Amino acid sequence: MIDFLNIYKAYGGQELLKDVSLRINPGERIGIVGPNGAGKTTLFGLITGEVSPDKGKVAMPQGLRIGYLRQQLPEFAAETSLLDFTAEAVPEIARLAEKIHRLEHQLAEESGNENKDKLLRELGHLQTQFEHLGAYRIRHQAEAALSGLGFAEKDFIRPLREFSGGWQMRAALARVLIADAELLMLDEPSNYLDLPAVEWLARFLTGFQCTIMLISHDRYLLKALTSITLEINGGKATRYSGDYNFYMREREVRTRTLEAARKTQDRKREQLERSIERFRSKNTKAAQVQSWIKSLDRMEDIDTPDSLHFTGSITIPPPPASGREIVRLEKVSHSYDGGSWILKDVDLSIARGEKFAIVGYNGTGKTTLLRSLAGQLQTTSGKRVLGHKVVCGYQAQEFAEILPPEASAFDVVRSAATGDATYSWLRSILGSFGFSGDAADKPCKVLSGGEKIRLCFARIFVNPPNFLVLDEPTTHLDIAAREALQQALANYQGTFCLVSHDLEFVRNCAETIIAMSPPGLTRYYGNYDYYREKLAASATTVQQTEEIQVSEDTRKVRRKERAERRSKLTGEKKRLEKLVRDSEKLLEKLEEEQHELAETMSSGTPDTDFAAVSTRLNEIKKAIEKTTAAWEAHALALDEIETQYSQIHKN
Repeated sequence: MIDFLNIYKAYGGQELLKDVSLRINPGERIGIVGPNGAGKTTLFGLITGEVSPDKGKVAMPQGLRIGYLRQQLPEFAAETSLLDFTAEAVPEIARLAEKIHRLEHQLAEESGNENKDKLLRELGHLQTQFEHLGAYRIRHQAEAALSGLGFAEKDFIRPLREFSGGWQMRAALARVLIADAELLMLDEPSNYLDLPAVEWLARFLTGFQCTIMLISHDRYLLKALTSITLEINGGKATRYSGDYNFYMREREVRTRTLEAARKTQDRKREQLERSIERFRSKNTKAAQVQSWIKSLDRMEDIDTPDSLHFTGSITIPPPPASGREIVRLEKVSHSYDGGSWILKDVDLSIARGEKFAIVGYNGTGKTTLLRSLAGQLQTTSGKRVLGHKVVCGYQAQEFAEILPPEASAFDVVRSAATGDATYSWLRSILGSFGFSGDAADKPCKVLSGGEKIRLCFARIFVNPPNFLVLDEPTTHLDIAAREALQQALANYQGTFCLVSHDLEFVRNCAETIIAMSPPGLTRYYGNYDYYREKLAASATTVQQTEEIQVSEDTRKVRRKERAERRSKLTGEKKRLEKLVRDSEKLLEKLEEEQHELAETMSSGTPDTDFAAVSTRLNEIKKAIEKTTAAWEAHALALDEIETQYSQIHKN
């Protein structure tokens, strides 16, 4: 249980949290929402101790095990190998290992028996703690977790910097998983993940048995994972007893109720003030006037929830006319290294008015295809044909990061405009994307991530395109801005093709899906839900089609092969089951002996041979590591055999 007691926190002149009091109960799954910069990540910092409140305090259990998945990996992690980074999930293990090593060094140099006995007892106590934290198994657990998340064994020694952002997030998840946390704090876990990884993340976290606090602008994850919603907005923390859908409905009801109550209160206040003013000078009404004044003083202000929406709205100008065909790729192939093909002989035609989303795992060529369609990439071979009067507007993932820091929002838009663009037109475009009035003069260096993304859109639409190519347009946008952009694209009369990790955004914008499966692609004439249905049905259909096409003779051969394979697997399964049982018995025996020797170290008599006990403890430690490694190898092999065995029965 974590209690925030009258927390006040401000940065500069901005008050993020004003007298916030709330409780996090064990086992709750809490989605934390609110505009960018409202203080959501500050809430996490208060729990970890990285942020100190200006007033109030955070009360939490001592020794609470926290797993914290941040938006970015720590700087030291870039050069760390994948396996080392994951296995360092419990910092206390490293600290204990250092203490044990220091004590062993002291023992080797110690000559006095009395002091040696004291050091040996301390060493025994530390070794017991070390074993209790699972130190002898954590590296093997890291290997198993990484394998389960899709990493190949050959990747374990690679430094993290060699992996894409999505795979780094998976490594961080593996690290959090093996830390055995009681409180799991996730700050935008879906950032830089592809859609399949987001869906996997939702399935993975559904079975996580601990308290979860999730900061996310991803509506799919909020709906799938949380049962409590906490809104951080305008310095307040408001708790809603339901998931994201419940929160949105309840917030609307609460807002309308409070607005009605405030209007009623305002009318009553006006009536009292008029009465006080009218009868203040009459002695016969003095008592009544004093009563009215007291009533006014007792009235508490009714505050309605602050708007979640940024200033302005996203309004996309109508597209100029174009030909029926927007763009066509003919036998397009591309390789970055001259050896492996990310695209191979791709034929694709996009017609006017089509709205595409490109989906697939990271590294399958989504951005390569987008750049090819936008004409931003000189492909290895093939041809791109642009349609009649087609104007392409391209937004790359990284463009928001390279805006000139000293230039104002107006400067950025003006530099992108054609010669006949008027001042009023430039201002109207900026206003359409939330840069009205003085906001148009803000320099890029002070803009938030979401503001930079909206400025990039304004820069595109100052010369209205009829073909939009958008690479991760929702990155850094809060929920309100994502919903505004989603609605603007849904109403857009032009053509667009996009890549996004926001499943709800893709589901509500795209009418056609292109699924990447290097070096080619598959086109689905329906939205994301249709694509998922077809994908599931396709697996079943392929299996059924194969069965129909197989002749009876071939069936007999296959039945014979399955029987032989089943017989072989049965023998191997029994052998591995015995090895697993033997390893478990040996581990149990070793751990029991280790516990007894640790007790001896802690409470031994003067005639106890502490040196012999310590030597045996070290032998047991090595034996446990070796036996654990063997057990995990046998268990993984057994799992694989059982999977193959079940597949044979299904077939």
